[in-house]
Amino acid sequence: MTENQKRRKIIDLCLLMNSSGLNQGTSGNISARHEGAMLITPSGIPYEKLMPKDIAKLSLDNGDIDWDGPYKPSSEWHFHKAILQDKPELNAVVHTHSTFATVVSIARDNIPACHYMIAAFGGNSVRCADYETFGSPELSASINKAMVDRSACLLANHGMIAAGKDLDNAMWAAVELETLSKQYYYSKLSGDMTILPDDEMAVVSEKFKSYGQKDK
Repeated sequence: MTENQKRRKIIDLCLLMNSSGLNQGTSGNISARHEGAMLITPSGIPYEKLMPKDIAKLSLDNGDIDWDGPYKPSSEWHFHKAILQDKPELNAVVHTHSTFATVVSIARDNIPACHYMIAAFGGNSVRCADYETFGSPELSASINKAMVDRSACLLANHGMIAAGKDLDNAMWAAVELETLSKQYYYSKLSGDMTILPDDEMAVVSEKFKSYGQKDK
């Protein structure tokens, strides 16, 4: 995709995120890698008012906030940038305050292997990152720790993060994590939950490597 196409795609997914109920207001944010830089939603601008030129652009070469664009980047630029710097295999990040992921994060639970789809995020659990103030470097460090060998995590008393190989994949991952959070919440509420064993999750993880359509 061209840079302008990615900018447009970020806006389209932000609108979808809100219309689908995955997010509300401007509480969420989306970023994408592009040629050594990061494109990210600006801070506090309603999604329906965004134009492609409004998406902020930051270099991935350092930890600075210097940006190009008419508006400053999302207050959560720290962790978007850190994830893309730390995980070259991932090219897009979606952050939302979706209801069930946030409810589970308020309980500060890790989501165990209550469903085999947990393996889609790289292991036998989705971890909950320790609480830190939003927009802080400390939150970014907490997230990096929770996402070791993972492509997603919950944020204690905050929400969730899901990353992917591209923008569509990251949005799919965010929807999937919200679904798993809902399933985990109701299973826990029922008081009757069976967790899949590690050996089965290892088998599932291996099967995911060849799942779906692959480029020839």
